[in-house]
Amino acid sequence: MKFSNLKEFKYGWPVILSSTFGIGLGMSPLPFYTIGVFAIPLTKNFGWGMDTVMGGLTVFTISALIASPLIGYVADKIGARKTALCSLLLFGLIFISFNFNNGSPLLYYILWGLMAFAGAGTLPMTWTRAINNWFNENRGLALGLSLLGTGLFGAFAKLYAFSLIENFGWRTAYLGVGLLPLLIALPLAFFFFRDINDPKVAKKAAKLRAEIPNHGKNNDSGMTVKEAFKDWKFWLLAFCFILISFAVGGPIPNLENMLSTKGFNTGDAVILASVIGYAVLVGRLLGGYLIDRFWAPAVAFVLLSIPAISCYILQGADLSYTNALIAVVILGFGAGVEYDLMAYLVSRYFGMKNYAAIYGFLYGFFAMGAGFGPVIFGKFFTATGSYDTILYYAMIAFLAGSFPLLFLGKYRNFGEKKNDF
Repeated sequence: MKFSNLKEFKYGWPVILSSTFGIGLGMSPLPFYTIGVFAIPLTKNFGWGMDTVMGGLTVFTISALIASPLIGYVADKIGARKTALCSLLLFGLIFISFNFNNGSPLLYYILWGLMAFAGAGTLPMTWTRAINNWFNENRGLALGLSLLGTGLFGAFAKLYAFSLIENFGWRTAYLGVGLLPLLIALPLAFFFFRDINDPKVAKKAAKLRAEIPNHGKNNDSGMTVKEAFKDWKFWLLAFCFILISFAVGGPIPNLENMLSTKGFNTGDAVILASVIGYAVLVGRLLGGYLIDRFWAPAVAFVLLSIPAISCYILQGADLSYTNALIAVVILGFGAGVEYDLMAYLVSRYFGMKNYAAIYGFLYGFFAMGAGFGPVIFGKFFTATGSYDTILYYAMIAFLAGSFPLLFLGKYRNFGEKKNDF
C-alpha cells in the first residue's frame, strides 16, 4: 500500500477532531472509566456491595445489545451527524441524572438502561462511519486518531471524577462529568462533524476526489446486515470480541479496588488506574499505524495477546508499584486496539453499505463481554475476597480471543462483482 495520500488529512481533519471529542466524551468511555471511582462513595453511602454497583453495567450491557444495532440502523438511514448530535445531548442529561439517586438500586439500574439507549449514538459506530468515508489509504491511522478520545478522556475522567468527589461529593461529580459532553463534545460536533456526502461540505469533498482520483468510489457498496449474518466471518468476529472485551473490560472498572486489595491506598490506586488511559493513547496510534501497513488480523493477534501478561502480573502476591504500573500500561495498550480494530475490520470485510448497523450488532457482542466482565470480576471478589482466579480466566480469554482472528483471510474488494462471502 502506498501512503502518498496524506491529503486525506487536509480535508478530513475536522471529522477527526470532532470524533475524538465525541467518542471520548460519549457513552463508550465515560461510564466505563468512572464507575470504579463512583463505586467507593456509593458503597459507603448506600451500603451496596461492589457487585450491586457493577450490576449497573449488566443492565447497561443488556440495553446496549438492543440499542446499538437499532441506533446503527438509524445512523445508516438519517446520517451520522443527526444521530450523534441528538445522542450527545441525551447522554449528558441522563448521566447528570445519577446525582438524584437517594439509595434506590432500581432507580440506579433504570438510569443505566436509559443511558444505553440515549447514548448509543455516541458510540464509535456513528463517528467511524464518517471517518471511513473521508479516509481510505490512511483509514487505520485516522480511526486511531479519532478513537484517541477514549484513552485521553478515560484517564482524565477518572482523575476529574475523583477530584470532584473528594472536594464536592459524588453528586456534584455526576453533574460535572455529565456536563462534559454537553459543553465540549456537542458544540464541536455541531460545527465540525459532517459526513463526506453532506451538502455543506460538497466543495471540500469534490476537491478531495479531484486530488485523489477514485477516492471513496466504493463507499456505498458492501454487505447488507442479512448477508453479514450469513457470513462465518461475522460470527468469528463476534466470538473473538466477546472474549477480548471480557478480558479488557473486566479488570478496568475494578482496578481501583483490585489495587487496594494488593495494599495500595486509594489515592495511589486511582493514580495507577488513570495511567491506563494514557496507555490506550499509545495503543490507538500504534495500532492504527500498523493496520494501515500490515494485515490487520495479524497485528491484532500480536497486540491483543500481549495483555495476558498483565493479568499474570496482577495475580502476584507481593505486587510492587513498578509491577502494578507495568501491568496497567500493558492492559491499557491492549484496550487501545480493540475499537479501531473493530471499525477497520467491519469496513474491510463487510463494506460501507450497512456499516453502522453491522458495527452496531458486533458492538452488541463486544458489550456483552465488556458489560458482564466487570460484574463477574466483582462477584468473584465478593465471593473470594480476591481477583486472582478471575484474572487467570481473563488471561486465557486474551489468548483464545485473539488467535482465531488469523483465520479471517484477505480483505474484500466490494468494487468487484464477486466477493469472498
